Amino acid sequence: MAETPLRFPRTIRLDESDVAVFDHAAAPGEWAVSGAFAYSELTADDLQGKTRQAFAHGFLGLESYGRSTLVVVTDIDRASYDGIVELLAQHFVDHYGAPDIAAARPVAEEEAAFAASLCDHPINTLLAVSRDLEERGVVESFRVITPDAPKSHAKIWEIVAQDFDPEDDTARENES
Repeated sequence: MAETPLRFPRTIRLDESDVAVFDHAAAPGEWAVSGAFAYSELTADDLQGKTRQAFAHGFLGLESYGRSTLVVVTDIDRASYDGIVELLAQHFVDHYGAPDIAAARPVAEEEAAFAASLCDHPINTLLAVSRDLEERGVVESFRVITPDAPKSHAKIWEIVAQDFDPEDDTARENES
């Protein structure tokens, strides 16, 4: 029986806005997780300026540990997925006080599994995150952006076919 293919988010940059809005922007193509854990100790007073922007709308790239506004659903092989878990576990030891890799691994596995769970969409689907800090802690919501999503802007004109013969002067007379 074939193993179910895994999917995982990768950072994507459609323009240079991430460079402007985040202190540290992720490079395009990095594996990414939600990264909400980075804000677990912050208060509303801590969330100002670019930190606020990263908190509110940034996925965490796993090479640069920079932020990305959007991620794209991609395939991932088991070895790369396992590498992400180990990379996250080491990050938790190095930057978040985990006593060792063995203690950090279950948390890293949970973070990676959550990121993978967001990718139950076709390949190349874009995802965006929105976070709020509430009394119960960090609350995340995720939005799927598809190419056929309804446009949010209003039409300002419309082309309408008309039965009009430019050689027929009676049509112009009827307009006056």
